[in-house]
Amino acid sequence: MKNFWLRFLSLILILLLAGLWVILSPKPAFAQAKTINYNNTHLENRDFSYTDLAGAKFVAAEMRGANFQGANLTNAILTKGVLLKANLEAANLTGALVDRVTFDSANLKNAIFTEATLTNSRFYDAVITGADFTDALIDRYQVSLLCDRADGINPVTGISTRESLGCK
Repeated sequence: MKNFWLRFLSLILILLLAGLWVILSPKPAFAQAKTINYNNTHLENRDFSYTDLAGAKFVAAEMRGANFQGANLTNAILTKGVLLKANLEAANLTGALVDRVTFDSANLKNAIFTEATLTNSRFYDAVITGADFTDALIDRYQVSLLCDRADGINPVTGISTRESLGCK
C-alpha cells in the first residue's frame, strides 16, 4: 500500500510540475497570424512599390502588371502566381518560394533572388539586367535561357547576373 501512495504522489507531483512549466513558459510566437495573405486574389495592376511584404502569401494570385518595385518580398510565397509584365525592379525576394510562377515580359532589373526557389518558373522576355540569382534553385533549361541575356551587376549585392546564374 505504501508503494501505491508513493507512486500516486509522484504522479501528482509530475503533473503539477508539468502544469507549472506550461503556464510559466514563454508564449510561442504566432508569426503566421500577422502574415499578409493574398492567396487566390486578383491583383492586376496593383501598386505594391516599396512595401514591406516579407513573408506575405500570394499563392495562385493573378498579378499581371502589378508594381512591386523596391518591395521587400523576403521569404514570401508566390507559388503559381502570374506576374506577366509585372515590375519587380530592385525587389528583394531573398529566400522566397517562387515556384511555378510566370514572369514573362516582367521587369526584374536589379531584383534579388538569393536562395529563392524558382523551380518550374518562366522568364520569357523578362528583363534581368543586374538581377542576383545567387544560390537560387532554378531549372537548368531556364538558366540556359537566362544566361543568353544575362548582364549587369546588382547594385546592392555587387554580384553580376551572369556569375549568380553560373553562366559560362
